Order: sequence, then C-alpha cells, then structure tokens
Amino acid sequence: MRGTTPEDGHAWRVFHATGVAPGAEPRPLPEPPPWRRFAGGPVLPPPPDDEAAALRRLGTVDAVPQLEEEAVDVVNAALVLRRPLLVTGPPGVGKSTLAYLIARELGLGRVLEWNIVSRTTLRDGLYAYDALGRAQAIAAWRAGAEGSLAAVASREEAQAAPALGDFLTLGPLGTALLPYGRPRVLLVDELDKSDIDLPNDLLHVLENGSYDLPELVRHPDESALVHTSDPGLRAEVRHGRVECREFPVVVITSNGEREFPAAFRRRCLPLEMPAPTRAQLLAMVESHFRALPPYAESLVDVFTERIAAGGTHSLDQLLNAVQLTTEGAFEADGTGRRLVETLLRDLSKGR
Repeated sequence: MRGTTPEDGHAWRVFHATGVAPGAEPRPLPEPPPWRRFAGGPVLPPPPDDEAAALRRLGTVDAVPQLEEEAVDVVNAALVLRRPLLVTGPPGVGKSTLAYLIARELGLGRVLEWNIVSRTTLRDGLYAYDALGRAQAIAAWRAGAEGSLAAVASREEAQAAPALGDFLTLGPLGTALLPYGRPRVLLVDELDKSDIDLPNDLLHVLENGSYDLPELVRHPDESALVHTSDPGLRAEVRHGRVECREFPVVVITSNGEREFPAAFRRRCLPLEMPAPTRAQLLAMVESHFRALPPYAESLVDVFTERIAAGGTHSLDQLLNAVQLTTEGAFEADGTGRRLVETLLRDLSKGR
C-alpha cells in the first residue's frame, strides 16, 4: 500500500490561507453535507467585489500562508461542514481579517460586516423597516393622487402607490442568507460585546438558514424587491421568506470577554487565533508596503518580543510604526524612538 505524503494529507483543503486565488476561475467548494443543504431561490447573480476593502485589510498578498497548519484545517472544516467559525483571541491578532482572507482567496465577493454593540438585536442583522418613511410616502402619494384624478380617465392611470419593498433593507446577516449560487462571507465582529440574549437568538437562523419578514408575509403581493446591504443592489423576496441556497461563510469574532451558551458553541467550530509569528508579521508588512522598509525587521523584532512578554498589541500598531519610519528623515533609532515607543505601547495598560 502506498504511503501518504504531506501533499496527500492536505488535498482536501480548498483554503490555504494565502489570500491568493489559484487562477481566473474561483476555486470550487465541496458539496455540503445532506443536513446542511438548503433550497432557496431563485439564484441571485454573484455579489460585487470590494477590492479596496480587501487591500486595506490584506494589502497585496503573496502566496505565503498567513495561518498555522492547524488553523487552516479548522477553517477548511468549517467550509466543508457549512458551519460558522467562532474565532477567539486578543484584540489585534487578525481575527476579522480572516473573513477577507477567505473571501479573496475563494472569490466569494464583498465581505458583509455586522459590527456588534451592546444594543444590537437579531433584527438589526436581518432587516430594517422604515415604517415612518412609508407612512409619509403614502400620505404624499394620496395627496398627489387625489389632485390628479380630475386630469386622468381612471384611478388606474394615476401614479402607483409606494412599494413596500422600497422601505425594507436587509442587514448583513439578512443579505448573507439570500439564495446566492456560492456562499457569501459574513463577518460578525465582536459578538462578546452583545446583549446576553443575542447568541441564543441567532441559533434558529444559523441552523435553518432562513428567516421571515413579517411585513411581507402579511402583504397581498407574492414578491417584493427589497434593498440589500450591497450598495445600490436589490433582491426579490417571495412570500416574505428568505432562504439561502448556499450557507454563508460566517466568521464570528470574540475577544474572550464572556462565555457563550453551549447550544451556540455546539453549532460553531472554535478557532483560537494565536499571535502571528515573526515570519508571518514580515510577510504581512511586506504585503502592505510591497517591499520591506529599512526599519521593518527591527520593529517586527521589538513587536514580537513585547507580545512574548505578555503584552496586548495590535498589528495595526506595527503597521503605523513602520509607516512612520518611511517618512523622509524620520529616525526610528534616534530622535523618533520615543514616538515609536508610544505607537508600540502595551494596550493592556489602559493609556
């Protein structure tokens, strides 16, 4: 029997954490398991790209893995099983950047961001209904229709009433669950800052891949065009129900400030995001600056030493410090040392 090689062991992977697509065509994803298949439709056109946002997050990456092997396997397991990723770790280690890495490498289009605060509810993520705006529009339409009836032969020739869909906007979660032919990427950022009920409220939606818009369920029309979280785009919703065709790639981040219910954790794959290695940091700096600036390696060394000492530091701090050293005659090891120290300060100190 032929022995397996490392390449054989990784052949099941579709994601390699490089952020680089393998070719012109997006990499195909494996078929979902039978219990994670959904029947939403009709299938919508592919979502738009947002390369500007990806560049801000990732830079111009080379084919260098930005995660450890074990983390890459967890991400691939989530892709195969169509389960959300629950990514934990200290602030600034690249948890939210993972969503952009997946989207760019697999060609999944614009990342949908849902930023969580203490007042966030499930409905905020699903959709918003501008009831006041609709009432005002109907009142204005009625006033205009009454004034124009004398000039038209029948009421049918008058201007149509404002459509209900004009006042409904799907949120990031609601848009991610539309019936796309390939999964959307949804970033649920800092879920640990939410109200205590939100993780439990998410259970039904994450399990069933669907939700209802009560305003449309009660409406006599069979379908409505509603706004989505993609700027300028609309989607058709039939019978007031949205169901995905492909379950989205859901990346949920947490800074570890609270525990989540067991029922919620059971539906997610956990990924503890470690601090990046020196080699990974150098690759990240090079991807943002296209080449390593003169002081980059020494700053990366200082940065890794401080992380190893137990401090709380963000990749953003390192990039800011490197950027400063590229400005003219700035001397990171001379008169500018104090300012560099300020940029690379320990965030756990509170000032």
